[in-house]
Amino acid sequence: MNQQMNMGASGQQAQLGNQTVGMMANPPEIITDKDLSYLKDALSWELLAMKKCSHWAQACQDQEIKNLVHKAGQMHQAHYIRLLNELNVNKTLY
Repeated sequence: MNQQMNMGASGQQAQLGNQTVGMMANPPEIITDKDLSYLKDALSWELLAMKKCSHWAQACQDQEIKNLVHKAGQMHQAHYIRLLNELNVNKTLY
């Protein structure tokens, strides 16, 4: 997928193929029920991916593959933590 960042007159924009979409500079302070539902799903997916990477890294015999799978697990853990940080106590839930 062809994706690049451009600075336009209206702020940040993402280029997806031949389609341009705007991006938020900062996430909103209010989390709707729909947003919260999506965040819960995303947290579940990241947690499952972390667990699978951990399991398969332990099962690997090849050290190079084991390291790659472990690195992928660390990436999913970083995503999980980033999502959790978006659900801090300063956010208002509606």
